[in-house]
Amino acid sequence: MKLLRYGEPGHEKPGLLDADGAIRDLDGFVDDIAGEALTADGLARLRALDPAMLPKADGTPRLGPAVGRVGKFICVGLNYADHAAESGMPVPEQPILFMKATSAITGPNDRLTLPRGSEKSDWEVELGVVIGDVARDVPVERALEHVAGYLVVNDLSERAFQLEHGGQWVKGKSCDGFGPIGPWLVTRDEVPDPQDLALRLWVNGHPYQDGSTRTMVFGVAQLVSYISRYMSLHPGDIISTGTPPGVGLGLNPPTYLKPGDVMELEIEGLGRQRQEVIAHD
Repeated sequence: MKLLRYGEPGHEKPGLLDADGAIRDLDGFVDDIAGEALTADGLARLRALDPAMLPKADGTPRLGPAVGRVGKFICVGLNYADHAAESGMPVPEQPILFMKATSAITGPNDRLTLPRGSEKSDWEVELGVVIGDVARDVPVERALEHVAGYLVVNDLSERAFQLEHGGQWVKGKSCDGFGPIGPWLVTRDEVPDPQDLALRLWVNGHPYQDGSTRTMVFGVAQLVSYISRYMSLHPGDIISTGTPPGVGLGLNPPTYLKPGDVMELEIEGLGRQRQEVIAHD
């Protein structure tokens, strides 16, 4: 299934994408694409529905963040060896974890307002892993059983805030609008191998990132297992699994976002995002 949320910000309704690409309304079957709806039992109930019997959404509504009520937005740093190299940092021996504020979450095609004082806002296409059933200290071989599905994440980063303002990376990762997720959540059964997905990103039509999850240092199962050792993972939690090379920070000279730029990004089988960059008021 491809599950989504649509409507105006703060008023999104739950839906699914049918085989013809039409949005079908799930209102009345679940209150949101969140919580219990993302567990194995919740997804089984949705899977039993006949999409043809669900009402179609009117027109072409805005797509909201594909998952609602996200409790934790956990990011993995330097999880592609070639990205670590372009960042001038060593390949980690254990996953580097940091949090992105959930207030950064936005729809996949919403405009991005650069934060006040931004000089080095950057792009990062990443595979997002959405937790279904609660995971606590799970072994690697059973970790994927706790995954509801996958989605596209743009882990936007203000590099000056991240690297030059002291402290941890979270300040450069958590600006409003710095977490577009979606366009939809693709359930685990539709992604046979999360370690064989192509990731791509363009700015103003120019290709900057072209990688594959095959080159992750730590794969999805390893990450779910590892993180669940340190904290319980709950339905709707998102793990953003790192980015391949081609970010603005790693270019010579470094290249950063400016008003008028348009980012487009996609992951094989998971859909495409588009964000227009606008200036802070």
